[in-house]
Amino acid sequence: MSRLEALGAVPILVSGIRIEFTDPTPLKAALARLRDYDWVIFTSRHAVEAVFRHRDGLSGPRVAAVGRATAGELVRHGVAADLIPREFTGDSLVAALGPVAGLRVLMPRADIGRRTIPDGLTARGATVDEVVAYRTLTEAGPRPDLGSVDAVTFTSPSAVRGFLDSGPVPAGARVFCIGPVTAAAAREYGLDVHQVAGEYTEDGLVAALIDGLHAQE
Repeated sequence: MSRLEALGAVPILVSGIRIEFTDPTPLKAALARLRDYDWVIFTSRHAVEAVFRHRDGLSGPRVAAVGRATAGELVRHGVAADLIPREFTGDSLVAALGPVAGLRVLMPRADIGRRTIPDGLTARGATVDEVVAYRTLTEAGPRPDLGSVDAVTFTSPSAVRGFLDSGPVPAGARVFCIGPVTAAAAREYGLDVHQVAGEYTEDGLVAALIDGLHAQE
């Protein structure tokens, strides 16, 4: 929000989801066997937080992060990702890992996470241990007056669902999405996506927002 405010925008935060960490027993059991794994894969900052609630470090396996935000959260805990794909998507991460036959992978994840990475790695011969580390819950409720907004931004499919649970996108507002997966979810709900960020990060979303709104002038 601070980046938008610095550009002179008036951001309005509408919370449509909340994160709930699960019973840590399965995750702690997997982390106790950490040296049995060749890779640990993180697909969100929440997954990083879930792990570091129970560990101070990640010695042993190599570490992959799906994007810069997730990698940045790892750095906050003293861990530098060994691999970040060029495009911040599950397909790109699977491709970037290269040959994985015979390797064992730990993947702490959300309960509603997409199957792209675990299924892709399993198809290539890896053994993937998935642990549900947190739940993403929609949380519909009263929201502020959005009648005058020019744009609505979405950063995840669950954010799309959570927002629409509390009401429609205001008439005339342009829809901007952080990446193709989020855009696909928005379209499934019948939304007309005005623009998708070229780089699938919050900075990329801000850049798309500036470009898309300036194009209307």
